[in-house]
Amino acid sequence: GRLVIITKGDLGHQERKVAASGLAHHFAGVEIVSDKTTDTYNRIFAAHGGAHRLMVGNSLKSDVIPALAAGAWGVHVPQPVTWAWENAEPPADHPRFRALAVIADLPGLLSTLDAMLP
Repeated sequence: GRLVIITKGDLGHQERKVAASGLAHHFAGVEIVSDKTTDTYNRIFAAHGGAHRLMVGNSLKSDVIPALAAGAWGVHVPQPVTWAWENAEPPADHPRFRALAVIADLPGLLSTLDAMLP
């Protein structure tokens, strides 16, 4: 599938971070936004197409919850320390919500989801 990075922040700073990561070649696009909202996700998902949409992030408030509202799967991988502003109640009863303890668990989750999706 097509992978797109969606990141929030200063354009130049985020571009440098993606380039320095050495991972840019894995992604079909990089979207740097000023705010992560349901509307933002809807716009990006429409622009990049694809049948299955999944957002993986460390913030329930700005990564997972708006992505769920935009019809995507939302995967929360918490960090040990989270800004108070980013705190939100996990949508544990949402059918497209998943939580992982560590990012290393993502490939296993993706295999499980692939088997579930048409």
